[in-house]
Amino acid sequence: MIPPRFEYHVPRSVGEAVDLLGQLGSEAKLLAGGHSLLPMMKLRFAQPTHLIDLNRIPELRGIREEGGTVVIGAMTSENELIRSPIVHARLPLLAEAAQLIADPQVRNRGTIGGDIAHGDPGNDHPALSIAIEASFVLEGPNGRRTVAADGFFLGTYMTLLEENEVMCEIHAPAFAQGTGWAYEKLKRKTGDWATAGCAVVMRKGGNSVSHVRIALTNVAPTALRVEAAEAALLGQPLNPATLQAAADAAIAICDPAEDLRGDIEYKTAMAGEMVKRALTKAWSRCV
Repeated sequence: MIPPRFEYHVPRSVGEAVDLLGQLGSEAKLLAGGHSLLPMMKLRFAQPTHLIDLNRIPELRGIREEGGTVVIGAMTSENELIRSPIVHARLPLLAEAAQLIADPQVRNRGTIGGDIAHGDPGNDHPALSIAIEASFVLEGPNGRRTVAADGFFLGTYMTLLEENEVMCEIHAPAFAQGTGWAYEKLKRKTGDWATAGCAVVMRKGGNSVSHVRIALTNVAPTALRVEAAEAALLGQPLNPATLQAAADAAIAICDPAEDLRGDIEYKTAMAGEMVKRALTKAWSRCV
């Protein structure tokens, strides 16, 4: 199908984009990579009368390190994450996980900020951002504010990003020496969303877990942090009993929707399995 008519705007700065949002109100939508918004427009599920294209704003791109923090521009593409030496060295989970997102064509245009801001529980970066303890820099008419990834996602297509705000940057602490990581994603075919996914960041002291963050993809109306599973692992060795305890804690909070990827029981069970696989891989990488 062909989308309805709309006016096209190309701001050259974040401030100009924010001004346009203020002038145009709820009739305007921001365009990043376009892989979520444009299909919805073609199906007439979304019918904005104004599109504000963020692709000509250079300050929204790039990856740098400031002290112990990795700063990623919201318009940075998945392929740029995959190729970045900073990401490989300091946040390797993102570089590895980005290779599991969609296909090369989509990864060349799709952006990390667009993935996060859309608030789709099937997108990968919400759970990843929770696992790496990221925060998001948002700019609106009253200036900039920073919000944590944990708590940013409120429900399907619902986040703390206001209609008059632009996501500018993603900040995340660089992994400490000895950090293990993993993203396990079950999907039907290349390019598909996850049937269930799990992101883990872990450190150990001796033979016990000293730090762990666990987040789930596409098994609820929003990405989930599994705090009960984290609590079950802290101070404990990783063994079959603690793996099962963590998986059981994840299963207990799942609330997936039945679709062509599986029924509720299957998706819930697969969430537990992805937790076990991700924890096992992350543990093996703690050196």
